[in-house]
Amino acid sequence: QVQLAESGGGLVQAGGSLRLPCAASGRTFSSVGMGWFRRAPGKEHEFVAAITNNGGQTSYLDSVKGRFTISRDNAKNSVYLQMNSLKPEDTAVYYCAASRGSWVSSGQDNYWAWGQGTQVTVSS
Repeated sequence: QVQLAESGGGLVQAGGSLRLPCAASGRTFSSVGMGWFRRAPGKEHEFVAAITNNGGQTSYLDSVKGRFTISRDNAKNSVYLQMNSLKPEDTAVYYCAASRGSWVSSGQDNYWAWGQGTQVTVSS
């Protein structure tokens, strides 16, 4: 069983940065891949980034490549999303999620545990 809790959201101006930590409880954290998704108002859940269990491979949504970085610290049971050069279109609730396996995946069905989400608002 893994329980996830995101933090670090807030209001930032366009061009600014935020770092979203996600703290995980449970013994299985280091064996599973982790992902970040987001949901903007009126839109579907959208994959943002994912990382394998050992951090050796990552995957990103095309529109965030070069701006966002996903990382993890298995010793701290945490995964992070560093967001730079933020744009108003990045405004959304951001969720971290635990994968059913060790791999990276952009498909929501491949994730079985979700956090409550943290709001990120980027003003123009």
